[in-house]
Amino acid sequence: MLARRRSATALPADAYENMAIRLYPAGLLLHMIRTMRGAILVVEDELVTQRLIAAGLERAGYEVMRAASVEEASAAIRGALPGLMLLDWMLPSASGVTFLRELRNDRRTRQIPIIMLTGRSDETDKVTGLEAGADDYLTKPFSHRELLARIKAVVRRGAPLLADEPVEFDGLKLDPAAHRVSAAGGNVKLWATEFRLLHFLMTHPDRVYSRSQLLDEVWGDHVFVEDRTVDVHIRQLRQALQPSGHDRMIETVRGAGYCFRSTPDQ
Repeated sequence: MLARRRSATALPADAYENMAIRLYPAGLLLHMIRTMRGAILVVEDELVTQRLIAAGLERAGYEVMRAASVEEASAAIRGALPGLMLLDWMLPSASGVTFLRELRNDRRTRQIPIIMLTGRSDETDKVTGLEAGADDYLTKPFSHRELLARIKAVVRRGAPLLADEPVEFDGLKLDPAAHRVSAAGGNVKLWATEFRLLHFLMTHPDRVYSRSQLLDEVWGDHVFVEDRTVDVHIRQLRQALQPSGHDRMIETVRGAGYCFRSTPDQ
């Protein structure tokens, strides 16, 4: 379970300057704690920023690990998997995006929720981060209040799905309890977000959902992400399903959104 500190040492008010501190109600924090395991790993080479982020998270009740490079982060992960990672894009020896791809390609680490922290605000950079496997993308400078809100949203997305019954259409089977997708006799490798997206679509077949509706249903109704995020994950989901031909079941309805067709010819 995500470790919660019993107490935290108060810092001088001026240490935070423009970083607004918000402590969530105890019930909400308990909900977040129950949906994660491990500490939050902050991977940031700017030590002042690293310390400010870590101090704010500790004040909010989180256990925090810190790393200033890919090497330090890798060493920390080898010791214990974090419940969530805040990963800076620009790191000394390797970019955060390169490290992110490595984590997503490793079976042991591919399910770690990861929020990218970066000064890059161009849409192309955001898409690159999301396609590399980031669960969210936060552009610097940001307030601590927004950071906590995004952490809460990512934690909520990773909460166990309510329906544990397997669902199957045309040879495509999703088992929520085992967190497994199979098609054409083989397993389909999906990241956590694509898994949740496919689960929602398969449990609501033949209905069209707009991007904003999918954001509300799959990401949560208070998530600070753009509609384009849905397009990125739909594309990645289709790529994963393409070898078995099941990508055709996810239909783009022009001007409306997306739909999972229970039969290919419907």
